[in-house]
Amino acid sequence: MLGQMMTQPLLISSLIDHAERYHGGTDIYSVEGGGNVTQTSWARVAENARRLGSALTALGLQPQDRVGTLAWNNRRHLEIYFGVSGAGFVCHTVNPRLFPEQLTYIINHAQDKVLFFDATFLPLVAALHEQLSEVQHFVLMGPRDEAVLSQVPDVKFYDELISSGDPGFEWPTFDENTASSLCYTSGTTGNPKGVLYSHRSTLLHSFASNTRDVIGYSAMDTVMPVVPMFHVNAWGSPYACAMSGSRMVLPGPDLHGEALVNLIDTYGVTLAMGVPTIWQGLLAFAAKSGSKLTTLERTVIGGAACPPSMIETFRERYGVDTVHAWGMSEMSPLGTTNYPMAKHVDLPIEEQHKLRENQGRPPYGVELKIVDDDGNDLPHDGATQGDLMVRGHWVLNSYFQMQDQQLLSDGWFATGDVATLDSDGYMTIRDRSKDIIKSGGEWISSVELENIAVAHPKLATAAVVGVPHPKWDERPLLVAVKAEGEEPSEGELLEFFDGKIAKWQIPDKVVFVDALPLNATGKVLKRNLRADFEDALNG
Repeated sequence: MLGQMMTQPLLISSLIDHAERYHGGTDIYSVEGGGNVTQTSWARVAENARRLGSALTALGLQPQDRVGTLAWNNRRHLEIYFGVSGAGFVCHTVNPRLFPEQLTYIINHAQDKVLFFDATFLPLVAALHEQLSEVQHFVLMGPRDEAVLSQVPDVKFYDELISSGDPGFEWPTFDENTASSLCYTSGTTGNPKGVLYSHRSTLLHSFASNTRDVIGYSAMDTVMPVVPMFHVNAWGSPYACAMSGSRMVLPGPDLHGEALVNLIDTYGVTLAMGVPTIWQGLLAFAAKSGSKLTTLERTVIGGAACPPSMIETFRERYGVDTVHAWGMSEMSPLGTTNYPMAKHVDLPIEEQHKLRENQGRPPYGVELKIVDDDGNDLPHDGATQGDLMVRGHWVLNSYFQMQDQQLLSDGWFATGDVATLDSDGYMTIRDRSKDIIKSGGEWISSVELENIAVAHPKLATAAVVGVPHPKWDERPLLVAVKAEGEEPSEGELLEFFDGKIAKWQIPDKVVFVDALPLNATGKVLKRNLRADFEDALNG
């Protein structure tokens, strides 16, 4: 017998309808390309999204056609998120920080029919547009600008396009498993691969994100997603904020510490999300300027392991709770977040703080396990480490246009991480499988060494890589960036590891560099460091 309950498809259009109906007057602040801040609301975003859906339909787009974006976090991008998917098309957010060859490959592989772009990226689009064979319409995200026409012939202008659309456009209804958005991985090996999300997976991801033990967006929050909207849909925050009715601050292109601190203090940001490299700059400017980050209550940090010293600084100096999180593009991206359980309340405060340093536990909808090299399940004892596997309601089963590839193992996706799991599901990333260091038959975690190193007050940031060693196969090398005005010696940095880790795990050498190489999502390119310093211990 079937349950006697209403059923409605889980569609992204229902999110923006809800935001308009019950949170229409809630403010959204948007930093534009020129640095000026505009103010809108969920009601105006919803109306413009409908106008956009109508206009794209009038252009002759067919259901499931891909629509690309080259854009920062701003209000027009937010309207595109809902207007494109709501109308039955696929919103393809393209990472503009990739190399031009990768951008061309991604846009052509996705077969984007429309490409929206911020004025910042006009030179890039002008250089590439003749190579983008599938794109039929280029749209500048702004008002009419005659000068743009000389660089991109037949370009359309966003403000004119939506003004032609119907504000009363009715969202189509279709199967909730229909594709809604498309993101490509960073492409660390080979060409980037597409991850195609569905309306259903996105809605379920939003429900999970809004639970208290995950991120828990609220109508009381002012949310600033510093993580770009072109990176895994800003961790799903636009959808979850529409669901909860959160106030939003969209920071635009300037993600330096000064700009972010000013936005937090000006607009009363309570919740912000981003990668560790972003928060390093924010904390440095807050200390320099004397800002107390008074309104900020929580930061969610993911994309790379968060140094315990950063968690401590947020907590002790600013009273900000830092939520360590982990996920992947292939997971929409939510995998785990670190909140304590009731049984942890009575632990000594030092143990409570220590618990918050790992990547946390999965919500309902995600399952984790670890396996050995032969695929055998390993115990969840918090000590045994293995290859991390995942499955769940918002985890991919195949890459876009690569469905014939055997990706899953008995229904589980291999993340490429080496981790431990305890009996409560708390997960600690020990390393990426390609980055863990094998020295004399023993494993050394580069993440653990980095967490120690970046706590040194004379370092701005650091990375650890394994480099060839004539006796031990590999040994750890510390690649360090000095803090402004500091001149640490190699000796004092290596001494800093004493008592914090086994002596045989301490790096053999320190190399100072002006900056660490980063990929398009702000992660350290360790393969570059391994190549640059492969002979560092052979001299």
